[in-house]
This record gives sequence, C-alpha cells and structure tokens, in this order.
Amino acid sequence: MARNDERRRRIADAAIDVLARDGARGLTHRAVDQAAGVPQGTTSNYFRSRDALIAGLVDRIGERLAPTEADLAARAGEAPSRALFAAYVRDIVRRLTAAPEVTLALFELRLEGTRRPEIAAVLHAWQRAAFDADVAFNTAAGLPGGSREIALFHYAIEGLVFDRLTSPIDPGTPTDEIIDALVAGLLPG
Repeated sequence: MARNDERRRRIADAAIDVLARDGARGLTHRAVDQAAGVPQGTTSNYFRSRDALIAGLVDRIGERLAPTEADLAARAGEAPSRALFAAYVRDIVRRLTAAPEVTLALFELRLEGTRRPEIAAVLHAWQRAAFDADVAFNTAAGLPGGSREIALFHYAIEGLVFDRLTSPIDPGTPTDEIIDALVAGLLPG
C-alpha cells in the first residue's frame, strides 16, 4: 500500500487527541481509527504495532512542537541578551500551551514510559536529541547559559507547563511574569 503522508499525519494527530483525552490505556488502533474518521484497520496499516504507533506519536509531537522558521526568523537579528533568551522561553511555553492536547499527550507518554521501558527508550532518544539541539542553538545564537542552564530551563518549563495545563498553583499570575522571574533567577546578572 502506498503511504499517504497527509493521512499518516492525520492519524497521528488523532492518536495524540486520543492519548490526551483517554490516557495510554485508551490508545488503541480502533480508537484512533474512530477519532481520525478512517475505516477500521487504517491505523494499523500505517502503524503496524502499538510500539510503532507510539514511535509515530513521538515524531509527530516533535513536529508539532518545533518552532517554525518564522518563529526563529522573528528574533534572528536581535543581539544576544537575557531579554532575547526570555523571548525564546516565552515562545517555547506558547508552543507547549497553544495546543494543550499535544503536550498532554507527551506527558501521558512520559508517565507510560515509567511503566514500559520501550516507551522510555523512544522518549529518551527524542528528548536527548531535542536537548542537544537546544544547547547547540543557544550556543550558536550567543545566548547566555550553557548546557546546565538549558537543563534547568527544561525542568522549569516542563513544571510550569504542567502546572498551567492541569491545576495551576496561582492562575492569577501571568505566565510571562513567571518566565521573566525564571530567567532572572537562572541567568543572574
């Protein structure tokens, strides 16, 4: 069967919705077929096993969370500074919260990875590549902070996004204000 990339993305997007809504136990080929509005068996034609479906989800989540060329170009001419770094962090948080189902699906996979080593392995490889790319980007852009600071920002951003997408500790404090405080605290002076 010839592969249709658009249909594959549509199925992966439906799987993201199912995972975010129903959790890992609800993620079945049949549930994805129904959510995607495709004939029964279509998902298994594109993703033969549950492991293949999960690997496809990780790839699709990465695509959907990646910055666009326009996002990057908007700040490309700015001088490196803490303010520019904060702008990049705000953009990351915006991307993680703009389509909550994508980030919730990622959190679901991370939780499932604590029970299933094969999922943890797929996620670890993806996370490590993304982290290395973040460090390389930061270095190439001349932004403050090295791999230690980038790791700390990953921890902080993931906690902030988890808080904002679930039950916020302080929903009255604007997210941008929290980001500015994080940048000031993690990149002093």
